[in-house]
Amino acid sequence: MKIVKKILITSLLGLMSLALVSCGEKKIENSMEKEELVLGFDDTFVPMGFKDKNGEYTGFDIELAKGIGEKLNKKIIFQPIDWSMKETELNNGNIDFIWNGYSVTEERKEKVAFSKEYLNNRQVIITLANSKINSKKELKDAVVAAQNQSSAVDAIEADGDIVNSFKDGKIVTFETNNEALMDLEAGRVDAVVADEILAKYYINQRGAEKYKVLDEDFGKESYAVGMRKDDKDLVEAFNNAFGELVNEGKAGEISKKWFGEDIIAK
Repeated sequence: MKIVKKILITSLLGLMSLALVSCGEKKIENSMEKEELVLGFDDTFVPMGFKDKNGEYTGFDIELAKGIGEKLNKKIIFQPIDWSMKETELNNGNIDFIWNGYSVTEERKEKVAFSKEYLNNRQVIITLANSKINSKKELKDAVVAAQNQSSAVDAIEADGDIVNSFKDGKIVTFETNNEALMDLEAGRVDAVVADEILAKYYINQRGAEKYKVLDEDFGKESYAVGMRKDDKDLVEAFNNAFGELVNEGKAGEISKKWFGEDIIAK
């Protein structure tokens, strides 16, 4: 009898453990079955997604996302996130899109499903106008900055042993590009590596005469939208909706508004 009781108690404890594990797991709903889709973005990344003077979210990606939402008949919720945690937020089901100048890399392809590429970009080197740095070689012993967990960091690290030539043999990272560029203005860093699209907009806003962008860069790349790998229906629907925005000329109109020309990748 004691043996039977022991077996029953052990079985019961096992079932309770399974129940607790099941309760702790977050079931991620099929995104196409939801009425609202959450877009995770860095709300300091001009001109792609940021807060305007009225505290409203605006930018190229924000407007494009609204157009996609209309095509999919979904409400888009804009959720600022810690950019260094973007893939974790996506795969934990807290957001449905990583969408904010999100560069396609081989490493990221292992973590997310990408949409079709929609913009081309370069990782450029920005210095103050009076800087003596005019080439990548002259970054030797310089304080070089970039946004933490960004494709700028990936691009620099992929460029041979150049990081070892920087001051202290490292890249100085910041949570946002804005912080890195402010430290450039203050003279605390010598150069910033960032997306060309952001750099052009920032420089035009702050005064083009204050900066220079080197002819050399850390490579070309493309932007796409990141979704969960098992969200295949959403990826397909997204690509179809984006294709419609391009064919209708709507995507081109949004591009001209923010960049002065249609730079949508066809």
